[in-house]
Amino acid sequence: MADLEYFVTSKFADGAGQAFCKDAAIPLDAALDSRSDAFNPAELLLAALSACMTKGALRAAKLNNFEIRAVEVRLKGIRQDAPPRMARIEYELLVETDEPDRRLDLIHQNVVKFGTVTSTVAAGTNLTGKIARLRRENATGTAATAQS
Repeated sequence: MADLEYFVTSKFADGAGQAFCKDAAIPLDAALDSRSDAFNPAELLLAALSACMTKGALRAAKLNNFEIRAVEVRLKGIRQDAPPRMARIEYELLVETDEPDRRLDLIHQNVVKFGTVTSTVAAGTNLTGKIARLRRENATGTAATAQS
């Protein structure tokens, strides 16, 4: 099987940065003065990890005939100063489903084992976390809650 290739271009000028891929653009916080309307490099890493975990959960559900209504990933990265690196990342993978706990655990195992970004990050940092059930309140816009 041929290796997959990915292409991203980023540009920085006049105090603003953007990353481009396919038909998408993401504002980047790459300036020395922090921007609140863009992801900084560490936040981009966490966003990539959350997207990988979400896609992995949805893929595992499809392959195993699971019903998943929603996925939420909460991440916390801890940066080490010397040498500068992401020393630890903690996550909570929240899934709204009626599947039994053993199938929920199977989703988690698949996410950790088969995610490209997840595997890459886990090889270079202490990645720890858990899966839990996501309970969404009625459609009035209230926040979601996790139940283990």
